[in-house]
Amino acid sequence: MIRLFLALLLVFPLPALAASACVPVGGWRDLADGAPVAADTLLARAAQASVVLLGERHDSAAHHRWQLDVIQALAAGEHPIALGLEMVPRRHQPALDRWVAGETDEQTFLKEVEWQKVWRFDPDLYLPILRFARDRRIPLVALNVDQGLVRRVGTEGWAAVPAGQREGVGDPAPAAPAYLDRLAAIHALHRPGESDTESGRDDPGFRRFVEAQLLWDRAMAERIAEARRETGRQVMAIMGGGHLEERLGVPYQLADIGIKDALVLLPWDTDRDCADLSPSLADAVYAVPPEPEPRRPRLGVALEPDADGARVAGVMPGSVAARAGLQTGDVVLRAGGQAVAAPEDLIRVVRDQPAEAALALTVRRAADTVELTARFPAD
Repeated sequence: MIRLFLALLLVFPLPALAASACVPVGGWRDLADGAPVAADTLLARAAQASVVLLGERHDSAAHHRWQLDVIQALAAGEHPIALGLEMVPRRHQPALDRWVAGETDEQTFLKEVEWQKVWRFDPDLYLPILRFARDRRIPLVALNVDQGLVRRVGTEGWAAVPAGQREGVGDPAPAAPAYLDRLAAIHALHRPGESDTESGRDDPGFRRFVEAQLLWDRAMAERIAEARRETGRQVMAIMGGGHLEERLGVPYQLADIGIKDALVLLPWDTDRDCADLSPSLADAVYAVPPEPEPRRPRLGVALEPDADGARVAGVMPGSVAARAGLQTGDVVLRAGGQAVAAPEDLIRVVRDQPAEAALALTVRRAADTVELTARFPAD
């Protein structure tokens, strides 16, 4: 279930945020004192940290260009670096090693790490970073675990997974109350119509959801700590900003391990509300230049795996899916004439839809098979 929330960025439109100029484009802001900070000052501070965590929105080219700029700046310093990647599960560490050694080309590398199956976001967004690491022989570190393990924890709970089947991940530190608040809000998207109450948080399904997220955070934190210990290098890691904001995810687990000086740096989109710039958000933010985002079709559903296809876990009111008649509990079997074996299959088909497209859907609803048509808007 956790994995599907990456897909929410693709199928649910993000809410409009108030325009602001609280961080000038191309500038850094230190959140400890709320003041602008010169790039060289900030980077000098970053060079002294044992771990630097760079957030991102996975589909933002501007965020990835900013990450590359920071990585290049710190790689040019006196301390050698290693680079951790959220998007690669640890079973593919040998493929990363072969890439850095120059033994594989790009297409072979992407195939070996199962990019389209595991991550699915456009590899062209990440390849400049990966090429830089290869050119400079910077060690790459696979931070993630197999998503099958994450799904299993979300279904059965952490305690139900035998220690030998946890991919070496230790027990996570319990979630901080503020993290529980955030995860409860996300969980509510998955279960529309249910209120976010304290009693709801006692629901076993919510507890398993939290445990799955903590597994994800802990796995990345432990791999970062291992890379730091084994290589002696400063470890820079790129991952979704949700794992970093307010220091509640990976930084929290790193602190539990004993790494308390991790520096959290986030890209700042200038249309975000200045109220989000709390001192606890990160150590510093950098305002990325605005850019027109490519049109991305939105179906408006939350998805989870099903043995026969992609199960609809929630439908956003007023969305393309709602207008098409999709309902929570439906299992999408075919989309646009293509078989749907997993949520990523449906996401891939939706991504390819042009404006004003009519997408034929075959769904299983209880014991019936229903034919629906999702009609996408002009823009």
